[in-house]
Amino acid sequence: MPSGAWRLPSSLPPEAHTAVDAYHVGMADDGVRATDSGIEIQPLYTADDLSGWDPASALGLPGEAPFTRGVYPSMYRGRLWTMRQYSGFGDAASTNERFKFLLAAGQTGLSCAFDLPTQMGYDSDHARAEGEVGKVGVAIDSLDDMRTLLADIPLDKVSTSMTINSTAAILLLMYQIVAEEQGVSSQQISGTIQNDLLKEYIARGTYVYPPKPSMRIITDIFGYCSEHIPKWNTISISGYHIREAGSTAVQEIAFTIANAIAYVQAAVDAGLDVDDFAPRLSFFWNGHNHFFEEVAKFRASRRIWHTVMTERFGAKDPRSAMLRFHTQTGGSTLTAQQPVNNVVRVAIQALAAVMGGTQSLHTNGYDEALSLPTESAARLALRTQQIIGYESGVTDTPDPLAGSFLVESMTDEVERLAWSYIERIDEMGGAVEAIEAHFQQDEIEQAAYEYTKSIDDDDRVIVGLNRFTIENEPEPDVFPIDPALEPAQKARLAAFKANRDMAVVGARLDAVTNAARGSDNLLYPMKDALMVGATLGEVSDALRAVFGTYQP
Repeated sequence: MPSGAWRLPSSLPPEAHTAVDAYHVGMADDGVRATDSGIEIQPLYTADDLSGWDPASALGLPGEAPFTRGVYPSMYRGRLWTMRQYSGFGDAASTNERFKFLLAAGQTGLSCAFDLPTQMGYDSDHARAEGEVGKVGVAIDSLDDMRTLLADIPLDKVSTSMTINSTAAILLLMYQIVAEEQGVSSQQISGTIQNDLLKEYIARGTYVYPPKPSMRIITDIFGYCSEHIPKWNTISISGYHIREAGSTAVQEIAFTIANAIAYVQAAVDAGLDVDDFAPRLSFFWNGHNHFFEEVAKFRASRRIWHTVMTERFGAKDPRSAMLRFHTQTGGSTLTAQQPVNNVVRVAIQALAAVMGGTQSLHTNGYDEALSLPTESAARLALRTQQIIGYESGVTDTPDPLAGSFLVESMTDEVERLAWSYIERIDEMGGAVEAIEAHFQQDEIEQAAYEYTKSIDDDDRVIVGLNRFTIENEPEPDVFPIDPALEPAQKARLAAFKANRDMAVVGARLDAVTNAARGSDNLLYPMKDALMVGATLGEVSDALRAVFGTYQP
């Protein structure tokens, strides 16, 4: 620091305390302000709020332990976050077309949504798929579908995130096979599978198998990818859906990190070295409207993970202790009323994610409270990221809010409250045991109830919903659903199934079932079955025959 430059005082001078105290008294009648996690916001923050705070241990430098300020030294000065817009609807050809539209608009990574039958391990011709084919994501039944989905996409240059859990291994193997058919080595492909089953039991519900076999599949994926697909992020441990279910910001990171601890412990117990798989773990956070709490949440999560990995699991590779994360703006914050207002909400949430140091980002379309995003809404959502990245100036230096009395105080408090939850879950025996006791679910339900009640009671203002409303609001344009989609997908699947040697397919599926009864890595026989024409539903059924299905 140059001679004579201003330095932050360790505390306020005595004469300043009188003014500060008077300020607090003057603001006292303004009422209590608090974040969604119940953290009270003081009328004024000063250096006294950081009394005893040590920036060397609490912050460090960007790219250095404890990674509060970010996982890379230069952060966005060196490279912007990956702009990874979430897309997937209808059939594989429609989604491939949307992928190309977004790439042409400047998107830098793919992110794929799958329909409910695909998520639940059913082919489109299954009775349980009726009415759901292609509705909330793309229908993928076979290798032919995956080939169409990825047609003309440079898989050695574009990373792909797939929001898939129970059938994550199947979709990953299909992706690998198609890449190899295109001449791209599995050593070159990169991306992420969500592969986070514990949060499905907590918040989302697209589980298939019980927890123990699900954990086995997850650790098999860790082992397979460490050898064959080393650039792939083998799990995206998701707080997003926990927050969408109604949790607070503190609960989001606490419950998610508790799940992550369970995954790491399961892998270690299976004989994997922590530094062989932990550098490929990633996280998925939600972006909500309380700007400063969200920034604090992102920063606190990195600090907690560093402590977990170094002190609890003894990780030696610094990358094992770097919490890298994707952010998606909050779907549950979008309103169907005055949907264009959502453009502003998304911009605030995206800015918080960037100020908090995200590695990739999806910004929701303003019309997503009503339907899948139209092309114009998807383009505007991407432009929101691009304006933040190229015009706002917030990318010019890492962690620009570091040292803020408010942000550092809130980061410390979010961390403290999150550790309290993690310790309670540890006392219950870990995340799986706590889930079985319904602990996380009950906490989220209570938080969701209190949040909704605050809106109903007008204690919380939601612009356009309970204040500043418009009567007789015109109907907006929405994304159309083609009624011919489902029968066409079923016809393609029937043609695919007719062009197979069923004796070979049956033998390969039997090998999957036999592996499930034993302890061998499941992904090898699963890949063999897919390569001879087994479908996603058939491979899932081969596992269901041994593992059964989870009944809460």
